[in-house]
Amino acid sequence: MRITSRFATVASCTVLAASLAACGSTNLNQPVSSYPSGSYPVATVQTSTEYGRITNIEYVPGTQTSGNSGTAGTVIGGVAGGLLGNTVGGGSGRAAATVLGAIGGAVIGNRIAKNRDGSTYTGPAYRVTVQSDSGAWHTYEVSATGDLRVGDRVRVDNGVIYRS
Repeated sequence: MRITSRFATVASCTVLAASLAACGSTNLNQPVSSYPSGSYPVATVQTSTEYGRITNIEYVPGTQTSGNSGTAGTVIGGVAGGLLGNTVGGGSGRAAATVLGAIGGAVIGNRIAKNRDGSTYTGPAYRVTVQSDSGAWHTYEVSATGDLRVGDRVRVDNGVIYRS
């Protein structure tokens, strides 16, 4: 009965750690949400409507900022897994369980740390420069240009660029 309860404890901890690792996963290739044809959201929000012409469209590549390497998670996970593995069995079985627990804990700890490392991805964008009818120059970053072209007459209404 004692080996069964230890095995159940180890199995529960492993399932819990794997569940936490799965919760921390990040999808950096999320699709850009779609917008109605002819409208393009901009990063800055305006509270009025303005008219003008597009004078320039420039591609801005995405950037990846990295956080830590996951070393701390690897070490903490390895120690925790080794301690849990050490509670199972006796003799050479205990040693094998300790090694396997340490390896499994290190892998899971590394995965959790990398998912929580603070790295961010800024997707590619387009910098659209508009000269308003009043002569002011405004620059907007949009996720897609769609059918916007240099020279197009546009309306910027509450942070959305429309061809007009």
